[in-house]
Amino acid sequence: MYGGSNMTTWGHFSKIQPVASKILINSIKKHRMSHAYLIQGNRGTGKRTLARLIVQTIFCVQKNGVEPCQTCNYCKRIKSGNFPDLHWIKPDGPSIKNEQISELQHEFTYSGFESRRKVYVIEDAHTLTENASNRILKFLEEPHSDTTAIILTENSQSIIPTIRSRCQRIDLKPLSKQYFQEKLQANDISMQDVRLISHLTADLDEAFQLNEDKWFAQARKIMLQLIHVYITNPEDAFLFLHEHWLEHFQNKHEQERGLDLLIIAFKDIIYFHIDDPDSMVVFSVEDQLLKRAMMTFSYERLLHILNALLQAKQKLRQNVHPTLVMEQLTLQI
Repeated sequence: MYGGSNMTTWGHFSKIQPVASKILINSIKKHRMSHAYLIQGNRGTGKRTLARLIVQTIFCVQKNGVEPCQTCNYCKRIKSGNFPDLHWIKPDGPSIKNEQISELQHEFTYSGFESRRKVYVIEDAHTLTENASNRILKFLEEPHSDTTAIILTENSQSIIPTIRSRCQRIDLKPLSKQYFQEKLQANDISMQDVRLISHLTADLDEAFQLNEDKWFAQARKIMLQLIHVYITNPEDAFLFLHEHWLEHFQNKHEQERGLDLLIIAFKDIIYFHIDDPDSMVVFSVEDQLLKRAMMTFSYERLLHILNALLQAKQKLRQNVHPTLVMEQLTLQI
């Protein structure tokens, strides 16, 4: 869960998701909380944080207005994931299976262990199998007054309409780039690294991981080395590709990340061409490699390369063999 302790209050969450927070705070104040919420948002928008905050609000016995106290036994155990009346379901492998929901239903035949209430959270609900979806629907069709469902997804359209219609939908917006970059800078990450990382992800957890990831640091070096080879020794590009690039970027996620780094770098060269250095992410105006790249590649050629990079990424997603994708790309560059 991103953000640490400073994101576990409604006050702080309101700063990053004002619309969603206002809707929920109003319903809490009026004692009109829904029996089921469908929370939709991209990775990094705070779905899990919001779910935990709703759960704490439901169970906390020492609330200050709408704010959970964060210090009572219930709040602490919900935060640590050790609370028997909260059931948190995650995918078992690629999907949430029928057996998981069957087990959940069995748990809910008993009354609350420590309170009269029970809450279940279903994470990545877009991975529910058809049978599991139908079981959840049975739950939602016969709501118990002391049961709350919180369903989290990156894509609400993949949730069956009958489930969607029985939930109050809460949409989370992508984090603003300014807020995102401020959070990274507050953790002593250099502005150049902040700019690059914020072009690769909008998920704070992933951003902090990238900053500390030795694989990612090496990936940046190899990307710059490949551009250097393209410029200075293009006849060695295939050798570099097989000895360094393909050795480092192995699985599909890593291969896409490598192409993302190349796309950002070649965009920088375009920005340098059109005298827009403020938009550059990887390079600074003093970089000799950047100056050599501008001398080597015309503006028209750079547009061609950028298009080839985007096509290469598309081919990877279509499961074309990565070696073939990179060899074709190298020929085009």
